[in-house]
Amino acid sequence: MSDLVTITEAAAFQIKDMMKENGEEQAYLRVGVKGGGCSGLSYGMGFEQEPGEDDTQFELHGIKVVVDKESTAILKGTIIDFKESLMGGGFTIDNPNAIASCGCGSSFRTATNTGTPEEC
Repeated sequence: MSDLVTITEAAAFQIKDMMKENGEEQAYLRVGVKGGGCSGLSYGMGFEQEPGEDDTQFELHGIKVVVDKESTAILKGTIIDFKESLMGGGFTIDNPNAIASCGCGSSFRTATNTGTPEEC
């Protein structure tokens, strides 16, 4: 397992399903952080055919994962899970580096990176 990002089995199952549905079985899963959201930073996940030159690459549960250079320090130790509820299912992200997050839970900030907050 990577010490950068961990993907639980439930999340891996869901990601593989999404890859298959979208015809992206050979793609990389990009996990990253960008500026925005109420607290300043927000998570991003998506599929890409080719990793970038400065990306960190690793494989978890048969999924090829890439993280851009700027996101690696912010995401170190992050756990991506998938939870089912009465309202449906969704990915959860547990980042030990996040010191504050907004009420909706989709944005956060760290002790060293406040990002670029937007008004909620």
